[in-house]
Amino acid sequence: MSFSPLDSDLLGPLFTTEAMRDCFTDRSWIASMLAVEAALARSESRLGLAPDALGLAIEAIRPDDLDIPSIGVQAGIAGVPTIPFVKAVQSRLSAELERSFHKGATTQDIMDTALVLRMRDALDLVAADVDAIIQGLSRLADAHRGTPCVGRSYGQHAAPVSFGYKAAVWLSGIADVAGRLPDLRTHVLVVSFGGPVGTLASLGDAGPLVLEGLAAELGLGVTPLCWHTNRGRIAETGTWLVRLIGALAKMATDVLHLASTEVAEVAEPHIPGRGGSSAMPHKRNPVASTVILACHATASPHAATLFGAMAAAHERPAGPWHAEWNALPLLFGFASGALREARTLAEGLTVDAERMRANIDLTRGLLFADAAAGRLGAKLGREAAHRLVEQAAETVRRTGAMLPDVLSQEPAVRDCGVDLAPAFDLAPAVAAAARWVDPALRQAAAVRERLSANRS
Repeated sequence: MSFSPLDSDLLGPLFTTEAMRDCFTDRSWIASMLAVEAALARSESRLGLAPDALGLAIEAIRPDDLDIPSIGVQAGIAGVPTIPFVKAVQSRLSAELERSFHKGATTQDIMDTALVLRMRDALDLVAADVDAIIQGLSRLADAHRGTPCVGRSYGQHAAPVSFGYKAAVWLSGIADVAGRLPDLRTHVLVVSFGGPVGTLASLGDAGPLVLEGLAAELGLGVTPLCWHTNRGRIAETGTWLVRLIGALAKMATDVLHLASTEVAEVAEPHIPGRGGSSAMPHKRNPVASTVILACHATASPHAATLFGAMAAAHERPAGPWHAEWNALPLLFGFASGALREARTLAEGLTVDAERMRANIDLTRGLLFADAAAGRLGAKLGREAAHRLVEQAAETVRRTGAMLPDVLSQEPAVRDCGVDLAPAFDLAPAVAAAARWVDPALRQAAAVRERLSANRS
């Protein structure tokens, strides 16, 4: 078994998507490193710092032309993959072109910019899944805006809501994180090119021009100063991914409870062969929610690694920077697995409206205790009304009677002349919850529009 689920044949399909795994394969890394070197050559050739043929020669080299396992072995000696990579590419260039190859660059420039290119592809995959999840949850919230459902506090029945409202809460949380993706892309998709200590001294006055040209060639932004040891952008990316997984985990946590045998208000979409047990033939385990929560449990320590890398020493860190190569791809991998499963839920969750309605009656009217106390409070005072209903609730739990019947026997209730029937009317509570669906749908639509414009 591999050390990482990104390249594990056994665990990879469970926790990550094939497309995200492809983003961070050795071949993809090498392809991006080649793309950076070719773009650098083209930028320098326009300023007369490299032959025009150099960029074309690098472009002609395919990742499979290089002995990637050998580069990996040599990286274990050199401490970074870039050194053996540069030697491998040089060996395929003519003597004339080899003299201008990698000019002005350092190891970190190639690795950081290649990582940014990998991040760009990975964020595209994330954006596509997020868009699909937002669409699916928007449909779910809209379809069930008026479906009565128990609202729960501390796992206990609290007051009626609608299932559409519950789905709208999931939707709004995910949309809130997704809405920051365009700004994240602008901030983190930037070129890294500073030379040995970040000053591009070896290129003289041409340094800033080469930097701008390199960024333009790769379609990346430029930072005011070299970011070799300013690692906030990488940490920010990790933080955003953890927030996204956390928003998905909120939905998974609710679904896991709602799908339990005793509640049975929803079910994950049935897929033949999924969710079974090696011992119990009857089981249909909530696999999607389980994977999301597993990814969530694993994600935050990797984000902590990225924050640790921000304490970078002087002009080149030893250790914390290298740790990013493990942590960030893993975060993208776990995000992809969580997104895949969340999309399954958003697009296929089975909702049992009849069971939801039956569960509202499970506590024999206690779900309406707050509304009853509110109506009585206008006459008896808030504290007295709360105490009276609290005592009535104890009677309900002890005797199994209905709360309206218990309250109707209270002298204080009879004497105050308050009509409690409206307090036990489900419609106003459901309507109050349903009215929040539209704001969530508008938020989601605005986020989708922003994501679409950003992709364009």
